[in-house]
Amino acid sequence: MALSTQPYKGARDFYPEDKRLQKYIFSIWRNVAERYGYEEYDAPILEPLEIYLAKSSKEIVNEQTYAFKDRGDRSVVIRPEMTPTVSRMVAAKRQELAYPLRWYSTPNVWRYERPQRGRLREHWQLNIDLFGIESLEAEQEVICMAHDLMVAFGAKPDMYNIRINSRQLVNAVMQDYLGLDQVQSATLSRLIDRMHKMEHATFVAEVDALFTPSQREAGKSDHLLDLLKIKSINGLPAQLKDHESVKELSQLFDSLKNLGIANATFDISLMRGFDYYTDIVFEVFDTDPENNRSLFGGGRYDGLVELFGAEKVASVGFGMGDVTLAGFLESHSLVPNLQTETDIYAVSLGEDTQRAQKVISELREMGLNVATAPNGRKLEKEIKTALKKGIPYMLFIGEKELADEQYTLRDLKAEKEERHSLQRIVSIVKDYRKQ
Repeated sequence: MALSTQPYKGARDFYPEDKRLQKYIFSIWRNVAERYGYEEYDAPILEPLEIYLAKSSKEIVNEQTYAFKDRGDRSVVIRPEMTPTVSRMVAAKRQELAYPLRWYSTPNVWRYERPQRGRLREHWQLNIDLFGIESLEAEQEVICMAHDLMVAFGAKPDMYNIRINSRQLVNAVMQDYLGLDQVQSATLSRLIDRMHKMEHATFVAEVDALFTPSQREAGKSDHLLDLLKIKSINGLPAQLKDHESVKELSQLFDSLKNLGIANATFDISLMRGFDYYTDIVFEVFDTDPENNRSLFGGGRYDGLVELFGAEKVASVGFGMGDVTLAGFLESHSLVPNLQTETDIYAVSLGEDTQRAQKVISELREMGLNVATAPNGRKLEKEIKTALKKGIPYMLFIGEKELADEQYTLRDLKAEKEERHSLQRIVSIVKDYRKQ
């Protein structure tokens, strides 16, 4: 029986046309991150399981990790996310690094979950992390970068919105406003995190079941349901309005508005699934009714570096995945026309193939990407090959061209050909690249 040609379930093969889109996404990621002064880092794809057991979502650790014992009987995991890894790295050199620390990476991560639209088992993501700033300046910076990334991909403000909440406010709601214990609070947080994926009646029933009879009698479940309808911090109950987290949120929204970010909104239901978030959290949502989903998000996670035995470091960051981003670009017709990187398909027509190869080498040295046709094939076949590959130009190098140092350049799109010097050919092709 023949072997399957399909990749592992939930993973992708990247044929050249697919890889071009990925390279485009990566180039925007790197460009925007480096504009903000962030430096690139990387780390092993395998990590000790214990670093995820400490603070990652229990759902991710228990149900979605590729975890196993290595031959040394060590529990290891293929990284399901990058934040614990970068926190480990910072902790390892806590005293040597210069703060604030601005780092980014573009790792691939793995989660064992059901592949579906916008979600695969393997994906790549941009990780942005800012260490060493305790004030709201950090949240402001990373949210501004998230906004600038969307703009760099061609998104208009009405195509997405940025939803913001505070885990400090969530804690105040759970403990002070609703009077829940730690177990109830954790359960309710996970329930709210899933509410948009549930039927409303099911959600209400599960909320009701979570409260004790005395809490239900005191109207706590109704208070929660009313709270989840609030769309602005101005609509919060008086008991919560004076909380420090509300003042911080108000200040953050004002700062973002002053910077021209008008599509940031308050969302009391925004939880973010990871246990390590400590304060402000945010998510960027696609507003397209056909793809109305979270694209990416992040927040503050001040306590993670400390878990590795190092002194506490203020930490804010986010991760932007390539699968959900590609879905967004496609649904909003923002995928550019990405052509092959090859500029010229060169065909040697004469016997002096060595001199023809020297000409091709000169073109490469002058900055062009040139593929060569195998010797001895019919010209018609070579033209079809170049067209199928989407290469814009063909170059014919025969005895006459070598003698005159004027080479025949065929524009396959315009279906015309002219003879030019090598310098002129380089100029024509480089001008074409700029279009």
